[in-house]
Amino acid sequence: MTRSKMFTAALIATAFGLFFGLGLHHELTLANLQASRAELLTGYESNPVASLAMFFAAYVAVTALSLPGAAIMTLAAGALFGITVGTVLVSFASSLGATLAFLASRHLLADWVGKHFGAKLAAIHEGVEKRGARYLFTLRLVPLFPFMLINLVMGLTRMPPLRFYWVSQLGMLPGTLIYVNAGTQLATITSVQGILSPEVVASIALLALFPFLGAWCVSLWERYQLYKPWSKPQRFDRNLIAIGAGAGGLVSTYIGAATKAKVTLIEAHEMGGDCLNYGCVPSKALIRTASLMRDARHASTLGLSSVTAEVDFSGVMERVQRVIAQVAPHDSVERYTGLGVEVLKGHAEITSPWSVKVNGQTLTTKSIVIATGASPTIPDLPGLDQVTYVTSDTLWSLRGSPREVAVLGGGPIACELAQAMAELGLKVTLVGRNKRLLPREDASVGDVVLSTLQSSGVRVLLNAQAMSAEREGAQQRLWVQHGGETETIHFDFLLLAIGRTARTKGFGLETLDIPLTAQGTVATNEYLQTRYPNIYACGDVVGPYQFTHVAAHQAWYAAVNGLFGLFKRFKADYRVIPAVTFTHPEVARVGLNQQEARAQGIAFESTRFELEELDRAITADEREGFVEVLTVPGKDTILGATIVAAHAGEMLAEFTLAMKHGLGLKKILGTIHPYPTWSEAAKYVAGEWQKAHAPQAALRWAERYHRWQRGE
Repeated sequence: MTRSKMFTAALIATAFGLFFGLGLHHELTLANLQASRAELLTGYESNPVASLAMFFAAYVAVTALSLPGAAIMTLAAGALFGITVGTVLVSFASSLGATLAFLASRHLLADWVGKHFGAKLAAIHEGVEKRGARYLFTLRLVPLFPFMLINLVMGLTRMPPLRFYWVSQLGMLPGTLIYVNAGTQLATITSVQGILSPEVVASIALLALFPFLGAWCVSLWERYQLYKPWSKPQRFDRNLIAIGAGAGGLVSTYIGAATKAKVTLIEAHEMGGDCLNYGCVPSKALIRTASLMRDARHASTLGLSSVTAEVDFSGVMERVQRVIAQVAPHDSVERYTGLGVEVLKGHAEITSPWSVKVNGQTLTTKSIVIATGASPTIPDLPGLDQVTYVTSDTLWSLRGSPREVAVLGGGPIACELAQAMAELGLKVTLVGRNKRLLPREDASVGDVVLSTLQSSGVRVLLNAQAMSAEREGAQQRLWVQHGGETETIHFDFLLLAIGRTARTKGFGLETLDIPLTAQGTVATNEYLQTRYPNIYACGDVVGPYQFTHVAAHQAWYAAVNGLFGLFKRFKADYRVIPAVTFTHPEVARVGLNQQEARAQGIAFESTRFELEELDRAITADEREGFVEVLTVPGKDTILGATIVAAHAGEMLAEFTLAMKHGLGLKKILGTIHPYPTWSEAAKYVAGEWQKAHAPQAALRWAERYHRWQRGE
């Protein structure tokens, strides 16, 4: 605790001690006020300025320190100074005192609360930032909410002090007026509690609804102004139109059709979107072949004396296309047509909040879902247009027999593809601009991935900067600045994997002036609504997570809110988001890791189990990796889990399920896991946690009991 905090705490404690020690709390009673009214009036009449100043200072002190007696002092203001002067005096004194209490709470407690409850407070901070003034005004109007508690709680938020002051002054004014007015009739008052009758409390409570009614009216007016330039159809051809047939568009229209809505799905290119055609499916097909080559090279460790295999790069890529073709029927026009979805191939353009133009035809709809995805980011690299470069979208068209490849990037896509191509026999150099691979993961995870990429034959340059690319005859080179020097990397093709950019251009966002975020994604609220409440967006075009499963997750909210929002809307839930990087070993995570927890000021305990101790990992000769679980200190509540293992993606589901439904490590430990399996790692990490939290006192008594049983 800092000196200023110690001083503040000591000052408050001293004030409390003096107040109660001197018996001042017995003086601030209704009976004493009524008995001494004449004497107080005489003092006020003889020296009004000093009396007003002393009363103001005393009232500020009582409210700032949250001492009992504010209600009696408010009555005294009416009895001594009259309704006008008394109301003004108490209004300013109470607001100033409340603000001082607010600041004291922030100074003493905000850092501690933020450190221990940072994640839970994030939503509160966001709500206070948007609607805090309305909330505070309502709390101030309703006398049922304790004055002291409001000051304390609001001090823990990020509300600006000036806003807290003027909202408090405005909100407390009706109650102040009632009490001051009652004070003018001091002789007839029998109890402080009787001043606020149920009828008066109900009237003030109704007054508290005014800010929300006002906000609702403002919202209606803003909505009217927003839609005013557009001509709304009298009737709609469809209930929902989704633009983009990736996970977001497919799931949203599936939900619409399943609930008997009339829905249309528009796709300009391939059904299934990026995941099927360029991302998840082809990359995992490539990784499967690469893993087989890795096993062949390490066959001797399994007792096989001679296993050889030759890579046919064109054949590998042809297999990738066959895998895509085998999965494609799941996302096909025929399947979705059979489900009741109208599927149109063509370029969609939003021409109004209720109309979409495609193939020269204008369709009207009640709601629109934008699910246009994202595309690989192309860097502004000098000479890039002179060389052969591919992205994670265009890599799959390569054929022939390339020998060397340079990879730009250090995230999941770059690591996955670099390792896979190295396992297939290509000479791979990965150029990452960060100090470590997978910078969103903990350093220990990045270290394992770096080691495994290097063991696969990938040359990794970290904290490096690509300067330019050039072609000279048949030679292609990349100039890289690394370690204070510039070196040349030769390649047959350059793979760009530095991120993905949301597709936001060319389909009407500009026409409707739908804003984007600083990250270039479509701006939406917590219900996935854009600027226009009937136009939603989901998937990579929105973020913040560019995963297929998150796009499908968001699509549920977009579809349900778009179709049934008149009755009930749902906020998109991002509390439990799993993710997997398909390197070897895989990296899987759900919830927080250590660096995120520290950045958010969240206290945690870490429990770790090494895979080299797992029997299934030993039998498979896949012992590299670990399971790490972060928990609330002293509790088995899971904050996050990170797994580095050969089958980490499959192992993660148990932790995701546990976090989603509030199950702790004790529940996992008490669950029977088949032997020998990878899933046992979850049980063992739970066992490590239990061992660290074993009741030592109880164990000592158990030891004594056993000695007694042995007759010792």
